[in-house]
Parts: sequence; C-alpha cells; structure tokens
Amino acid sequence: MNPIRILSPDLTILGEIDDYESLSFTRRWHRPGEFEIHINRHKRNVDTLQKGNLVIIGRDTKKAGIIRHREITLDEGGKQTEVWKIVGQTLGALTADRIVIPLTGQSHFSVTDSSAETVMKLLVDSQLANPEDPAREIVDLYIKDYLGRGPTMTWQSRYAGLDEELANVSQSTGIGWGIELNLSTKALYFEIYQGRDLTTSQSVNPPVIFSPEFDSLKTQHYVDSDVNYRNVAIVAGQGEGELRTVVQVGTATGMERKEVFVDARDLPDTASLEERGTLKLNEMQVDRLLEGQILTSGPFKYSIDYDLGDIVTIRNKDWGVTMDARITEIKEIYEPSGFALEATFGNSFPTLISKIKQELGQMSGEIRR
Repeated sequence: MNPIRILSPDLTILGEIDDYESLSFTRRWHRPGEFEIHINRHKRNVDTLQKGNLVIIGRDTKKAGIIRHREITLDEGGKQTEVWKIVGQTLGALTADRIVIPLTGQSHFSVTDSSAETVMKLLVDSQLANPEDPAREIVDLYIKDYLGRGPTMTWQSRYAGLDEELANVSQSTGIGWGIELNLSTKALYFEIYQGRDLTTSQSVNPPVIFSPEFDSLKTQHYVDSDVNYRNVAIVAGQGEGELRTVVQVGTATGMERKEVFVDARDLPDTASLEERGTLKLNEMQVDRLLEGQILTSGPFKYSIDYDLGDIVTIRNKDWGVTMDARITEIKEIYEPSGFALEATFGNSFPTLISKIKQELGQMSGEIRR
C-alpha cells in the first residue's frame, strides 16, 4: 500500500496513512486529475483528511492533490463499516478557480506568435501567480522557466475559465501541464510537459507496444467514432448581418464535408479567425481511443519504460487494430489485494458534461461582448 502524506494548505506535514481500504489516483495529460480514498474513520491520522488539506501519494510530489469532498455513512455494521470517502483533485485544479480577466486597458488577454508553453505560462502568471488584483493571487505559486516548447501560436481569451483555456491549448498542441509541489521550498510550481515518442515507427527510444500478444494488456475497450468529427469550420468575427466578417477553414466536399459554426465575435481582428477555426477543428477530430487495464507484471515498467503523455503503439491483431496514440490518462489503483493500472490511449470520448461545455463555448462570443 503506497503511503499517503497529508499536508496543511501552508505545506506543513500533518501525518501519514498507509492502511486505507482503497486508493485510486487518476493522472491526466490535458486536464487536472482526481483521487479517491476509502478509509475507516477510527484509523490513525484520519482526522487530518479535511477539506482544503493536501495529499501526496508515496514520495512523488508530482502526485499531489487537494481534498474537495468528504462523506461517511453509518449502517448496522457499526464501527467496522464507518468508512470515510475522501475525494479530491490534483493541484492543477486550482486553475479552475479563476477566469481569464484581461489586463487593465486591454479588451482581451492576448499572446501573439509565441510557443504553446509561453501561452500557457503567461495565462497562469497573469491570472493566478502574479495577477493585477492581489486578491486573485495564490501565494507561493511560481512559473517554471520559459523554454519555448511546443508549436507557435496566437491566443486570445476573455472571461473564459482558466482551466478550460489551458485544456484547449493542450489538446490543440499535445503539450501537457500541471502544478507541482516542492516540499523543500514549500512552494507550488506551474510546469508544462512533453511526452516521449515510444512508437514502433521511431528508432531513438526503445518502443513500447501494448497488446495482448505481448502480455502487456489485460483488458481492452476500443472506440473509433466520428460522431464528434468536423472538418470545415465557418468562423464568424465581429460585425452585424451582411457586414459580419466570416471565414472558412477546411475544404472537404460532398458527403465527406462536416461543418461546425464558430462564434469568434470576441476576436478584435480578422487575422485570428482562421487560427480559431483551426483550433476548433483540432478539438473535433475522429475519436479513436483504446482503454485498457495494463498488466503490471508485463514487460514494460510504469514510470520507467512509459509514463503519462508518452506516445506508444497499441495493437490487437484479432480486431485489426494498430494505432500510435498518446497516453492521456492513467488511473493508479491501490488496494490490499494489489496494485492495478488503467490507461486511456488517445483522446477520451466526449462525455455529456464535455459536450455541454462545448455547446456553451459556441455561445461565448455573445456572452463576452
């Protein structure tokens, strides 16, 4: 059982727990992850599992989160079944507490012709680490060095959720992100990540193949869907009626053509409309993913041979499936019966909540005028 360290909001260690009933910790590449702990309330240090406190899984400070929810039920089993359910999110979820507010004198937060890393770090710096309004600042949150990683892009935002904007940049560029904890400096650090190419088509790194025939996958669930797929974006900028600026991104024709309308009224200039359309189409690609339980006794070692964000090869000869995909989600499960890993390869199939957010995003141009 991997120990759990509990910390106060000022990063003072309050205690450690290693005899919980179960623990699951989900890491995500594009968005914050979450964790869930089940533990009998009469065990040592359970009183430290309070909302707002932080947890660290094992000795890895990258696997840290904040407690958001607690619940307990009493039944006829008495003390033996009085189990707390503790739910929280990884530290990246702190970005969900802020919206993107333009700087004084500006209509939008805007970054032009900069790397994806620069866009993401400027977003967090201006809204969370060093905002104009001191009340919005998270003290002791710092931005790691700017290294210019990721493709060059132009980004504009106005009153959107900070976490959603970071997720959009991440999904559009493949760059991962998160907030790390450093116990020695008692500080938090925002950082971006780039995964490794571990596919069979490259020769730099030892390839990693997840397949039943390699004894590396225990279960598989494959999805190949174009329900959410769009390849032509009609992007409308500022103006009214016939005077409104409209551009088209994409050239598909006939039955292959799948259109989406993008309300970009929030953009102050027409030069950015085409890029906004391209970003929207990047979000609406064919959903091709594979979920599976990884055999921890297999030939590849977690966090050494492969990790979250790496691009690997997945194969099932019986299904006729071979794909190179990024590991976008890993769920670690710790129970007295043993340790298990569940992974998602490729972009997760859109949930009802994500579809609603996508539809609301189409209304944002009107809402933010």
